[in-house]
Amino acid sequence: MSANPQFEQDRKRRAAERRAVQIGIKVRRPGETWFSSHIADLSITGFRLQSFMKLRPGDDLWIMLPGFEGRRARVLWTRGHESGCSFERPLHPAILDHVVQIGRRQADA
Repeated sequence: MSANPQFEQDRKRRAAERRAVQIGIKVRRPGETWFSSHIADLSITGFRLQSFMKLRPGDDLWIMLPGFEGRRARVLWTRGHESGCSFERPLHPAILDHVVQIGRRQADA
């Protein structure tokens, strides 16, 4: 059985491998207040946001990963209540590893 061709194309276009996570984060649009949301995958270059915010491709966001200051990101695509986003500056690999570990601890709790 072959994989979904669109999924394979999307995966090949990504700049970095994504890790499946389920992490609680804070998110906001510029000039607005922070609120709680979740990310479902994470890489050094971006993430998949699960949020009820009405977002459009090209929108700018600030995301606060657990234990870190806010980081700027841009919405690349939206589908229902999910959005694919790209960090303005890539995460350091050690930060990615740390946040993934936090996500595993949150899932085990």
